[in-house]
Amino acid sequence: MEEKKIDSEVHDHLEQISAEEVNEIMAKYDRESAVRIFAGNKALIIKIMLIAFTVFAVAINTVIQFNAQVHRSTFIALVLFLAYILYPAKKDAPKNTNKVPWYDIVLAIVSAASFLYTGFNFENLVAQAGNYTSIDIAVAMVAIVLLFEACRRVVGIPILVVVGLFILYAYFGASIPGYFGHRGFGFERIATHLDFTTEGIIGTPLAVCSTFIFLFILFGAFLERTGIGQFFIDIANSIAGKATGGPAKVAVISSALQGTITGSSVANTVGSGSFTIPMMKRMGYRPEFAAAVEAAASTGGQIMPPIMGAAAFLMAEMTNIPYSNIIIAAIVPAFLYFSGIMIMVHLEAQRYGLKGLPPEEIPNFFKLMLSYWYLMLPLVVLVYMMMTGYTPARSALMAILVAIIVSMFRKETRMSLHTFLDALEAGARNIIGVAIACAVAGCIVGIVTLTGIGLKLAGGLLALSGGNVLLALFFTMIASIVLGMGVPTTANYVIMATITAPVVLKLGIDLLPAHMFVFYFGIVADITPPVALAAYAGSAIARSNPLKTGVQATKLAIAAFIIPYVFALNPALLVIPASGPLEVVVVTLTAFVGMFGVAIAVEGYVFANVNPILRIAALAGGLMLIIPGIATDIGGIVLVGIVLVLQKMRAKKLQSMPHTDLM
Repeated sequence: MEEKKIDSEVHDHLEQISAEEVNEIMAKYDRESAVRIFAGNKALIIKIMLIAFTVFAVAINTVIQFNAQVHRSTFIALVLFLAYILYPAKKDAPKNTNKVPWYDIVLAIVSAASFLYTGFNFENLVAQAGNYTSIDIAVAMVAIVLLFEACRRVVGIPILVVVGLFILYAYFGASIPGYFGHRGFGFERIATHLDFTTEGIIGTPLAVCSTFIFLFILFGAFLERTGIGQFFIDIANSIAGKATGGPAKVAVISSALQGTITGSSVANTVGSGSFTIPMMKRMGYRPEFAAAVEAAASTGGQIMPPIMGAAAFLMAEMTNIPYSNIIIAAIVPAFLYFSGIMIMVHLEAQRYGLKGLPPEEIPNFFKLMLSYWYLMLPLVVLVYMMMTGYTPARSALMAILVAIIVSMFRKETRMSLHTFLDALEAGARNIIGVAIACAVAGCIVGIVTLTGIGLKLAGGLLALSGGNVLLALFFTMIASIVLGMGVPTTANYVIMATITAPVVLKLGIDLLPAHMFVFYFGIVADITPPVALAAYAGSAIARSNPLKTGVQATKLAIAAFIIPYVFALNPALLVIPASGPLEVVVVTLTAFVGMFGVAIAVEGYVFANVNPILRIAALAGGLMLIIPGIATDIGGIVLVGIVLVLQKMRAKKLQSMPHTDLM
């Protein structure tokens, strides 16, 4: 076979991605990274402030006992104070001025004071039963406005657009005709409901964030400083580096592993992609494909147990389903998601004749495991404790302690005092965006409880679907993708659980499959154009076309658009207690083969180019295998088998013909 010519660009040597370039890309596509840069004494003061916040946040979860309202209000007050100190008003403002403008200092103090006012006066505010003073109302409005401004700086505009539409809906309810109309609420009523009740800003999302999520983000900061990120990349290299298209498979495996400790699709894409994307380009992958692989795999990290971008803890809290059940349920869908990407990577490599990495660049798996196996112990301890009934807080604290201890095993991973303090600082920095997003998401929850829009939306979508379950699920999928665009993982799930999950529940689908369904589609918004932040971040590293990269990433993540329908209609894929072991094994294996059929259809290649008719047959067979059932499984196996046999025969025929280009 005469190989298809590849653009010369992909034959260039490994491009070096500098730390400055990585920081620029993160600042552009991840608002949480666009922070002011300090030097000298001011940098030391900022570091002390961040470390002090982390110590305080740990203390109020362990030794200092506040009531719930004071705990949450104090937490978000300090978060907002730090946000205004660290984040400039304009995204493109100079970052290294080494100063904080006077107005940001004022905003930091006022924002913190407004939420402290709520926390320490909460009992009095509740006792007033809505008879708030003018000062109370003013404080509530100021608190909300400053929270939204901090959100604009740290998280971005998309989530504010969503919450803004909900607030307008609450205000103009009396002017809305028909089914979605309501009596309407004034801004005073809206502000006090959002700020002075536990159904708004200081509601469940912030409660979970200030406890479980914060501790797990801190755990991730400590785990990263043990060197586990490089360990994951090395392990992935040792497993898949030699294989056909090895660099791309390395990217998939390492990103899946990284997803266990990161809570951001963009951060995961840039972090591991700065290494994997240039490596893929060097080996011959097209720039768009290389960036898409990393973006799709990094986004999949948010559905990867045991942490799932911290959404697992929120899901456990909002559904009252044990955490252990949630992470077990997430295993098979995550396996199928990454299997789908891996299969398409393999087919792409075969199409272009892309080989694996040179032997000298591949570390020895057994030597790696013998030398650095202990780096996995913190994760093992975490999972074990969570699965055996320990609280998330205790599990996270113990895992942090184990991470510190195991880092001492070897000189190259040993955590010094400086590294220890850096981890405390990183924990504070990393929680700011998550906490603000959770607080703003709480506003959406508050509007839903105030107006009842959640149930109305569910009823509206059901009416639009005419009672057809698949059509209703499709409309819910579209709504989840739109609402999830540009929204961080934790806030993303809160929005989905509040707005779109009731639609799925109305269809008679069980609680866990319903929440997993909307969570999946909220997450894939990170790679779905037009707001595909993870894909765009990957394209910046690969120097590829952003839109083409987003489209390619969507194709690679095709499993995420199919699997949720399967477990919504047949929860056996989620390994629910009612499912027997044999049923789970059969469903998993047939779904895996089905993903192979779908991948053939999407990629258009197996052994040789696939004609349109066979692509349709492969797609039909793949979908039949993914949908559980004896009849569909038999039909799917027959169709996929026919495609494979015919393609193998065609490939042999083409190989026997001289000077034939299979491409």
